[in-house]
This record gives sequence, structure tokens and C-alpha cells, in this order.
Amino acid sequence: MGCSGCRVRFNFGKVLSKVSVFFTMVLIFTYFFYCLTGFCDSAPRTLYRQQVSDYDALDDHRRVLDELRLSPRLLPDAYIKRNRTASADAEQVDTPGQFPLHISESAKEEIPQSNGIPVSNTFGIKRFPQAIIIGVKKGGTRALLEFLRIHPDVRAVGAEPHFFDRFYDKGLEWYRNLMPRTLDGQITMEKTPSYFVTKEAPSRVCTMNCQTKLIVVVRDPVTRAVSDYTQTLSKNPGLPSFQSLALKNSTTGLIDTTWSAVRIGLYAKHLENWLQHFPLSNFLFVSGERLVSDPAGEMGRVQDFLGLKRVVSDKHFYFNQTKGFPCLKKPEGSSRPRCLGKSKGRPHPQIPSEVLQRLRDFYRPFNHRFYQMSGQDFGWD
Repeated sequence: MGCSGCRVRFNFGKVLSKVSVFFTMVLIFTYFFYCLTGFCDSAPRTLYRQQVSDYDALDDHRRVLDELRLSPRLLPDAYIKRNRTASADAEQVDTPGQFPLHISESAKEEIPQSNGIPVSNTFGIKRFPQAIIIGVKKGGTRALLEFLRIHPDVRAVGAEPHFFDRFYDKGLEWYRNLMPRTLDGQITMEKTPSYFVTKEAPSRVCTMNCQTKLIVVVRDPVTRAVSDYTQTLSKNPGLPSFQSLALKNSTTGLIDTTWSAVRIGLYAKHLENWLQHFPLSNFLFVSGERLVSDPAGEMGRVQDFLGLKRVVSDKHFYFNQTKGFPCLKKPEGSSRPRCLGKSKGRPHPQIPSEVLQRLRDFYRPFNHRFYQMSGQDFGWD
């Protein structure tokens, strides 16, 4: 009996040993199978990336919504999809009133393509602007840009870069780095009204891209000059009177064209300079008056010119009786409507009627020439 029990225990032990070896081999083969497929190395990192991506996507989503000033439902589906996986190195460059003066570390790591124009990142690329609002000062350029920023396919620099008139020596890469990131189908824009009256600007813009679309917001040059003076007066209360600056001699009534407020209104002369480098088809001339009286109609023309779907319409505007110009209705998620700043819509000082009439007589031939060149009669006379 004793020996028989020993044999039973010995046979049972061999069976257990074989089963253990079998399961051990199964585990080893399973481990090698998953490692060969890369799972054992990638699984922990995948989980980590997912956790980081969730936090980053939330942060980027909030930041980009703030830049665009749009609700999520107005964003393109492609943007929302990409933004969910955006990485933490995404940077905002479209803060109104600010722009970077150096290339960030994340930008240095990006790889230029197509002669250095686009630069990749996880949710868009920086491009040179396809369209620029080049003028004119006190014509309504800020209003136009703010109205355009409603459109989900328009991304614009908040501040005026002044690259083609003041900072050209910094180079095109510096300029491109100021631009906001855009997705396919979106348009990059900037506005600097002084470009229109800067002699070197047309050739410099053409050096960047001779296919750039150019928007010029124009306004009755007499009214524009008074508005220009009013703005300067608010900053310098000791400024001489309007008439003393506009007239070389009060007796003869000769207009002083060296004064910038007068010189800017010579639209035909400035346009001649631009037409040496760009065909007329590259230009859209927006009426500053109609931008006030019919903002939706004028914005329709702008959207057509830019090749955009007509998204900005009557439903976005209301007329502010106090300021005397249209404002944007309350955006979704905002507590109040959005109007331009206090500096817009200032009351103009009283100017002697005879001075204004002399200015109208002075501008008349230049206005008619501009009507012929642009193919539009703006009705200022």
C-alpha cells in the first residue's frame, strides 16, 4: 500500500509539472506575440498620450474659441475634429493689440514648405495673408475687419503689423510668424491702412505674392480728413485749428497737400502707384459710407471677392443710434453686443463751411479720376 501511494503521488506531480510548463509556454508565447506587434511598448504611452491630449485639447479648444470669438457650432467640422487632438505646444498669435516680436521655440521646430510660406503644426499652419486691407485710414477698416472676423473661414491678425511700411527689414519669416494658424479652406488676413499711401508697399507686397487680394475702404475724402483731424485732436488738444492746417493761405484758399490728413484723400494718385504692380482685378473698393448704411450688403461683396460663402448677413448687425454706426449683435456666450471702441464715432468739431467747400472743390477732379480708375462712382460730389 505504501509503495502504491507513492506511485500515485509521483504520477500526479508529473502531471502538474507538465501543466505548469504548458501554461508558462503559453504566457511566454503570448508576451512575445504582443511585443512583436508593438503593443507592450506602446500601450502605456498610448494611455499617457490620451490623458495629456484630453487636457491639451480642452485648453486649445478654449483658446481658439476666444481667438475666433465664435461658438463651437460655427466652427468647421474639420477644425473641431483636429482640435480634439491638438498638442500642448500650440500657441495663440491673434491677440488683439499684441503680436510676438520673436519666433517661439515651437515655431523653430516647424518645417517650412513651399518656399517657406506654410509652417505645420497640429491644428493649422501659418501662411502669408492671402488678402490684406491696405487702406484707408479713418475709412472704416477696423469695422470691416471686425465684421469679417465673424466668418468661420477668416482668421486675421488683431493688431496692425505695419510690416510693409515700418518693419520690412525684419524679413518675411518674421512677418509670417505674426499670422494666426489656419486650416485648409480658411483665409489669413491682416489690415494696415497706411500701406495704401506708402510708396514702397506695392512692390514689397508683390515680392511676397503678386496674387494677394487687396481691399481698400474709401470714404468721402473731406469727411475722412475731418475724422483724421478729430482723432489727432483727441490725443493732442493743443493742435492748431483744422483750417490752419488744411490751408496754406487763408486768403488764397490754397490747399496744403503736405498735410497727411489731406494727402491721404488723393485716392487716384495712391492707386496709380499700386496699379504699377497689381492688376485692377486684385482690388476691391469698399464704400465706407455703405459699410455704415448697409453693412450686410457691403459685406456680401467682400465675401464674394474673397471667395467665401455668404455667412455674414443682416442677422449679425444692429444700428447703434448713439455711436451712429452699426454694431454686432450679441455673440453667443457673450453678455452684451459688440461695438467698436470709444475712439470710434467721436463727434467732429465744427469746421467753417467755406473751408469744407474749398476742400470739396480741391478733391473733385481727383475723385472723378478715382471713379474712372476703380470703375465705381462713390457719389461724393
